[in-house]
Amino acid sequence: MSSFHDYQLNKLGGGNLDLSEFKDKVVLVVNVASKCGLTPQYKKLEPLYREHKSQGFEILGVPCNQFMGQEPGTDEEIQSFCSTKYDVTFPMSGKIEVNGEGRDPLYQFLAGENAAFPGDIQWNFEKFLIGKDGTVLKRFSPRTEPDADDVVSAIKSALS
Repeated sequence: MSSFHDYQLNKLGGGNLDLSEFKDKVVLVVNVASKCGLTPQYKKLEPLYREHKSQGFEILGVPCNQFMGQEPGTDEEIQSFCSTKYDVTFPMSGKIEVNGEGRDPLYQFLAGENAAFPGDIQWNFEKFLIGKDGTVLKRFSPRTEPDADDVVSAIKSALS
């Protein structure tokens, strides 16, 4: 598979999330966790999403429990936490693995040995910027805040 749009994930709460739905959109993919020191990044992700959504921008939250068990909940618990605590409205997938033998095929595309930005995911809240054509444009470290100048300028550039 050669494009982000070629993949499918389970949708948080059930059903399929066909990433071809994001064709012609710029997407920020973020592996997320509810019990992490970086969890407050949700406070910056949601406003970023709302500000740029009308221009063709999406955020895809991808829960992962591989980093010290910081996303232990069920789909329902994760969904409730995100909507109640952070008013998250952007799409979320079901829990997946982003590293190791059980690495989801999407993350093999994003970070595998043949990826544009290869290497294991360092921690929760690592970010990948996907262009309208499904190519990976940028990779941002977990500690890079969603509203950092380099993230926002990369999003604006990809949208134009």
